[in-house]
Amino acid sequence: MKNFDQMIEGYRRFRSGDWRQQHSRWDQLKKGQHPKVMVIACSDSRVDPTQIFDVNPGEIFVVRNVAALVPPFETSPGRHGVSAALEFAVQFLKVREIVVMGHGMCGGCLAALTQELRGNELGEGGFVADWIEMLDPVRDPIAAELGTSGRPAERAMEQAAVKVSLANLRTFPCIQEKEERGSLTLHGAYFAISDGILHVLDQATGQFRAAE
Repeated sequence: MKNFDQMIEGYRRFRSGDWRQQHSRWDQLKKGQHPKVMVIACSDSRVDPTQIFDVNPGEIFVVRNVAALVPPFETSPGRHGVSAALEFAVQFLKVREIVVMGHGMCGGCLAALTQELRGNELGEGGFVADWIEMLDPVRDPIAAELGTSGRPAERAMEQAAVKVSLANLRTFPCIQEKEERGSLTLHGAYFAISDGILHVLDQATGQFRAAE
């Protein structure tokens, strides 16, 4: 795994390589960004949306957080990072599509399933435990059917988390309005780290199917 000094070496290769070779693209990007797609993904270091979708800088607007979760719309005081990013992408950048991408072996989803963080706040804030409480409503049905350990239960939670985020997206008035007008489309996706296969949610059936 690379340390920061090695990352600076990578930056130097970027400056002498890609940045010079594709200078016209970078020159265009300095004038602004116009992505058509927003991707909400997990912060997990193994799941990089730009790599998985093979896109260039400027082509997708990305927000990453623990378990790729979207909180429901609310106007209570606080610092709502995901909501601010959504507002910016939908209202200012006017993205046409939003993709929520969960993934296999997700630590946040595992913690939500096992509830191992309850009573263990990982420090003074308890931020992770509070964040993954968004998955409490889907935990009990999964635990009742599959238990709280093993890959079938973990995968069910990982995919349920995508559906929770999609449902929460639809609580935002600006998203409701644009989706009803047909100017915004929501997608669910799931990347399996074990085999590198992307699955796309069929929202009519609620099933994830491997992308062809």
